[in-house]
Amino acid sequence: MENNTDERLWRVAKKRAAFKRSLATYFLINSFLCVIWYITTGREGGHFWPIWGILGWGFAIAMQYSNAYSNPEGSEIKEYEKLKNENK
Repeated sequence: MENNTDERLWRVAKKRAAFKRSLATYFLINSFLCVIWYITTGREGGHFWPIWGILGWGFAIAMQYSNAYSNPEGSEIKEYEKLKNENK
């Protein structure tokens, strides 16, 4: 990493890259589990057990997305600008 790289942007980039890897893994593994379910019990209409992993892991993926793509500093910047304009 170069000395002039903005550390905050670097952290955001790392979080977003990690999210994209996690999302790809999520789809790959859960697709594989759905295929296993279909081959073993799906044809007879058995209980769709992969749903538990899909929902639980999906919630974690949603939290990771929120962490990677939300901008909490954006609200702080807006509030700062508002206060700055009020005190002119």
